[in-house]
Amino acid sequence: MTEKEKMLAGMIYDANNNAELERERTLAKELCHEFNNVSPTETGRQREILRQLLGKTHGDSFTILPAFWCDYGYNIEIGANFFANHNTVILDGAKVKFGDNVFIAPNCSFYTAGHPLDVERRNKGLEYAYPITIGDNVWIGGNVTVCPGVTIGSNVVIGAGAVVVHDIPANSLAFGVPAKVVKEI
Repeated sequence: MTEKEKMLAGMIYDANNNAELERERTLAKELCHEFNNVSPTETGRQREILRQLLGKTHGDSFTILPAFWCDYGYNIEIGANFFANHNTVILDGAKVKFGDNVFIAPNCSFYTAGHPLDVERRNKGLEYAYPITIGDNVWIGGNVTVCPGVTIGSNVVIGAGAVVVHDIPANSLAFGVPAKVVKEI
C-alpha cells in the first residue's frame, strides 16, 4: 500500500518522507499562495483557482476569503451557498465535506490530521487522518477548531472559540472547550 493509500484509508502513514504526498502538498500550497495574492476585485480568477484546488464544489454560490490554506485540496468538498471568512485552514489528509448553507467565521481550523501518542512513531513524522463532515445550515463562530473524525449535524451553531473533539448532533447549539451541546435549536 502506498503512503497516500494509507492516508486515505485512515491508517498511520508517513507524510513527511513521501515524494508523492510532498508534491501534492506543494501544488496545493502554490494554488493557495496564488489565490491569496489575487486582487479582491478578481473574483472570477479566485473562483477559478479554487475550482482547481478543491475536490468538489456544488454550484457557483461559494465564497472563500483570503487567506486560505489547505494541505491537498482534493479532499475538500463544499456545498452550495458556502462562505468561509478570512484565515480558514483545512488540513485535509482525509475527506472534509461541508453541506449546503455553511457559514464559517474568521480564524477557523479543520484538522483531519493527528499524530500517534507514542513518541517514537510521532518523532518519525507518522500521522493519521480521519474525515470531518459538516451538515447543512451550519454556522461556525470565530476561532473554532474542529478535530479529526468529527461529524457536525445539520442546523447546528458552534459558538466562537469552541474546540470540537466529539460529534455534535443536528439541531444543536454547542460551545466551549471541549465543545458541548448546551441547547437544542
